[in-house]
Amino acid sequence: MPKPETLREHKHLRMFGQLLHNPNLWALNRKSAPGAFAVGLFVAWIPMPFQMVVAAAFAIFFNVNIPVSVALVWITNPLTMPVMFYGAYLLGAKILGHAPQEFAFEASWQWIEASLTTIGPAFLLGCLVLGVIFSATGYLLISNFWKYSIMFKWQKRKNK
Repeated sequence: MPKPETLREHKHLRMFGQLLHNPNLWALNRKSAPGAFAVGLFVAWIPMPFQMVVAAAFAIFFNVNIPVSVALVWITNPLTMPVMFYGAYLLGAKILGHAPQEFAFEASWQWIEASLTTIGPAFLLGCLVLGVIFSATGYLLISNFWKYSIMFKWQKRKNK
């Protein structure tokens, strides 16, 4: 885990100023860890640059662990992004009842503008749905993991 001082001084996180001094934003506990997973997994599905800054802002707003939230957005990276976002597009097209269209990605503003009206709605809907699903699943898994690990420790202590 990065040190709080390192993240507080990060050029993109400095804008949060005094908000970063809340100790719960740096603690791992039964409330901050599941929430951090929810935030990080949701933001990972938002197709935009500077996801780490958005994850930090959401972590501050929801008072959850910043390092975990920020680290989880790296699930979407140059290797995983094409598969994840294509899957999001296919899901969105299915929900909207559209047949998936063939397209070739181009790294240009013109392609992005043109795609917003063709594949954009299905893609964004798929990202939103998957973000909510992964966020809720991550929250429930970590929350239950935390609860059962505490129960296991108490049981182990009781049996001594």
